[in-house]
Amino acid sequence: MKRQFPKVGRPGGARLTRRGRLVVVAGVVGVVAVAVSLFLPSFREQPRPPKQVTRPKALVIPEGWRSSQVYAAVDTALGLRPGSTRRAAVAHGPHLRLPVVARGNPEGFLFPATYPLDEGTTPAGLLSYMVNTAGHRFGTSPVNAGAQRHGMTLYQAVVVASIVQAEAETVAEMGKVARVIHNRLDQGMPLQMDSTLNYALNRSTLDTTHEDTKIESPYNTYGRRGLPPTPIGNPGEAAMKAAISPPPGDWLYFVTVAPGDTRFTADFDEQRENVDEFNARRRSAAEDSEERTTEE
Repeated sequence: MKRQFPKVGRPGGARLTRRGRLVVVAGVVGVVAVAVSLFLPSFREQPRPPKQVTRPKALVIPEGWRSSQVYAAVDTALGLRPGSTRRAAVAHGPHLRLPVVARGNPEGFLFPATYPLDEGTTPAGLLSYMVNTAGHRFGTSPVNAGAQRHGMTLYQAVVVASIVQAEAETVAEMGKVARVIHNRLDQGMPLQMDSTLNYALNRSTLDTTHEDTKIESPYNTYGRRGLPPTPIGNPGEAAMKAAISPPPGDWLYFVTVAPGDTRFTADFDEQRENVDEFNARRRSAAEDSEERTTEE
């Protein structure tokens, strides 16, 4: 299924520098220069103070981030070399409080929230904090009962929630997206979710091609039936609620034709018309952008 607009990444920072200029008045330069050289050391000889690196006091993990994004954010927040947190996840994964079926992979259980940081924070400790938080939020009796009502384990419910989180444009749409997933599973239909392909290809895009749908991957839900083997991101509570308690409906398809205009249907022909409109809008937007670029 397709979403119209990807999430906007976080904006980057900018640092400005400023240079001063020394102006010497003719006729006085000799006296001033001698006086300065006798009583003061040269400005160039003054040691520069060490650059102070301030560690942030908290780390915000947004809903839907993949584990790779979480690892990179932890590295940055703790001032570590890239890859440090990923290595910690591999080393400490077997010791995290994860379902056995996860096999030490914390994807889906790095719960999105705001986490405090201090001088003693380590990648392993922070990952453990996130997984334990997911356990408190997801491992409740109502959540387990909701998963069982749909014939799922808790881990499978997290997989569904991660797809819902990636596919739904708004919280209000999450329930319908979850219902589409359940309906397709119940009917033995492949899920055909672009978000799972994007996960397999380590990207985030709206432009899924026919070739993409033919890739050999357990995350290719166009070519394989059932759920992917792991979550494809880290869902929040709203997505999990939708996964275990979707509203009733017969929908089998959906597409976001325009912002705020996601259309759900059980009719394949209607879905094709909606997809055609989606593609026409994309082409029109691309042509308008090209024209503006040419004019500039």
